[in-house]
Amino acid sequence: MSPSERTDHASTSGITRVAGLGAGVIGQSWTALFLAAGMSVTVHDPDPQAEARVRKAVETAWPVLTQLGLTAHGTPDDLHFCQDARAAVEGVGFVQESVPERIGTKHDLYAAIEPALEADTIVASSASGLTLSQLQAGWRNPGRLVLGHPFNPPHLIPLVEVMGNSLTDQAVVGRARAFYETVGKETIEVRREVPGHVANRLQAAVWREAIHLVNEGVASVEDIDTAVAAGPGLRWATMGPTALFHLGAGEGGLAAFCDRYADSFNRWFDDLGRPHLDEATARRLVEGIRPLSDTHTVEELSRRRDALLTELIALTRKAHR
Repeated sequence: MSPSERTDHASTSGITRVAGLGAGVIGQSWTALFLAAGMSVTVHDPDPQAEARVRKAVETAWPVLTQLGLTAHGTPDDLHFCQDARAAVEGVGFVQESVPERIGTKHDLYAAIEPALEADTIVASSASGLTLSQLQAGWRNPGRLVLGHPFNPPHLIPLVEVMGNSLTDQAVVGRARAFYETVGKETIEVRREVPGHVANRLQAAVWREAIHLVNEGVASVEDIDTAVAAGPGLRWATMGPTALFHLGAGEGGLAAFCDRYADSFNRWFDDLGRPHLDEATARRLVEGIRPLSDTHTVEELSRRRDALLTELIALTRKAHR
């Protein structure tokens, strides 16, 4: 594909150049996705080994992205590296910040890049544990900053949680969502600041009950994982829980479902556990995962996960065409 063809595709969002700040696992994955979408990507990370890691990650991700039909407008060659964060963001339309979640590190980075940004450049943070208001404290003018939290790995999982607040410039959240959707993501808007945003809280709630069931001796770690993966997890890959329950009572829809099952759910809600991830619980979980961890490496399991995700996402995309 010629550079002009890549530019024509990328310009549908008005953005053709992107900076990736931070080259850890999340930053590497973002970089692969942006390249696949036809963006020119400049990466900054002070680690001297960062360039080698990113290039290897892009090489590994590219066949998967191609299988999903996401590389038709991109090339892995439009990748650049810059040791100076300020120089990395000059002239770009979008910055994805994925540096370690240490507030001082992020604030120092923001102070370095803010003077070099174009007037309409958007900066999105991948932060999962820090809040937008904490991040905004590192800016003289935080109006261009949004939360742009992905689900790992970003080049595969479509979700991005986008958030602005009263200090965010008008239309920046909408522009950020439009950009992410141009590169193949599905976005939601987080309307109020809470720890963990939305998706992390949902998975934390499920895992909390899984831990409680282990602690109470109801089932093994392995069987609880199977119960999720072979049961509700399959349904959740097609629709969210409220939409699925809307289907659960037939023609009566959600109103009939709530009327029919309210007493049961209220009993379950009242009986749900409130465990803490203390040392004893962590040991119990680690011991419970040994049938898997003793027979497969993390790399092997990651490859299996990504292969299954690729097939599932491909089928989902095909069904939505």
